[in-house]
Amino acid sequence: MISKNIDSYKTISEVAELLNLINPNTGKVSTHTLRFWEKEFKQIKPKIFAGNRRYYDINTIEILKKIKFLLKDKGMTIKGVKKYLLNDESELDETINTTINTKNILKTKLSKISKIVKELKK
Repeated sequence: MISKNIDSYKTISEVAELLNLINPNTGKVSTHTLRFWEKEFKQIKPKIFAGNRRYYDINTIEILKKIKFLLKDKGMTIKGVKKYLLNDESELDETINTTINTKNILKTKLSKISKIVKELKK
């Protein structure tokens, strides 16, 4: 098998595999996620060559990595990621997602209060 140059274009399935977008039920790569993100984020512009196949360059792959990190790891919303990409921040900051962090703190406190109320009712 011939290995590709690191700077060469990658197919949609190669990018999905690279980003570890695997369907847990089937074990197959989830290329539909990339197609969805392509519609949502104007920064993702794959090259479309013969046969209407999508090919992604290294810059687009880096943007996809950021999007995946912000959506999946940081728990940001699509709207939040769009704002982040529009600001064109160069580094990812831990405090970028204060809305989600505040919600998590409130959920934890609400859960504790709920447990205390249940105990008091007994």
